Amino acid sequence: MPSSPAAPQPRTLAPHAPSPHPHPHPRSNAAREEPPLPRDASPRRYLMCPPHHFAVTYSINPWMNPAKPVDLPLALAQWEDLRDRYTALGHTVALLDPDPGLPDMVFAANGATVIDGRVLGARFAHPERHQEAEAHLNWFRAHGYADIREPVHINEGEGDFAVTATYLLAGRGFRSSPLSHDEAQEFFGRPVIGLDLVDPRYYHLDTALCVLDDAADEIMYYPDAFSPGSRAVLARLFPDALIAEEPDAAALGLNAVSDGRHVLLPQSAAGLFAPLRDRGFEPLGIDLGELLKGGGSVKCCTQELRT
Repeated sequence: MPSSPAAPQPRTLAPHAPSPHPHPHPRSNAAREEPPLPRDASPRRYLMCPPHHFAVTYSINPWMNPAKPVDLPLALAQWEDLRDRYTALGHTVALLDPDPGLPDMVFAANGATVIDGRVLGARFAHPERHQEAEAHLNWFRAHGYADIREPVHINEGEGDFAVTATYLLAGRGFRSSPLSHDEAQEFFGRPVIGLDLVDPRYYHLDTALCVLDDAADEIMYYPDAFSPGSRAVLARLFPDALIAEEPDAAALGLNAVSDGRHVLLPQSAAGLFAPLRDRGFEPLGIDLGELLKGGGSVKCCTQELRT
């Protein structure tokens, strides 16, 4: 394995003045005096849905093209590799039964948000996915979750909600309603930070931002996916964030899952591997190329059950 480049140099952006380098590369040429501090993984519990009925028969995001057929056996093999990686790392994977009429159910992250065992269900923006919300709620009811809220306002689960130690980051602009942010704050009792998405390729927050360490408010994100005001908020709240470059964001490299040490992300987002290692993380590349045809990757397939 090649030696790791040096650690990024933190930059704090003043809210009243733009940085002279608005999109700094996350790596630095400065010499590292000490190796990165070791990271600790924590066991997680995930909900996933196998892609037995996955297909791209409609288009509700810029990644979807019904003219490009899905290789279903390959999609299943790629999904199984992701599931097996989780279990090999000591995590638990629960399964949601797929519905033949709901081809996007493989993107299980969109179906709910779970914090401290409390479940805020989803309400999907597009009619093609409406029935997925009830399938998720039925799973939670059947598995002993008692504190469940069926939402009034449109939200697409962990597609647009990201949990850090201090905040609940909430995306808006393409799918989730801004009204869902107040609803989530009241239900979870956590401060919600609204973030405006402006590039349709990054239609969900989890395509443009990843929580690397949810015990330390550590994230990585792609600035150009956000409005100027939201970029300023992110710079203020997370001055040491890892900043992704456009090629890695365009590979959905931020649609990743971290257990605090291991970061599972698309293998094509090669530019993120060295910066992650610089910070003490262990990046693990995953090939989910068939599922990318539906506009999702690692995180989209993974809902975290925080109990």
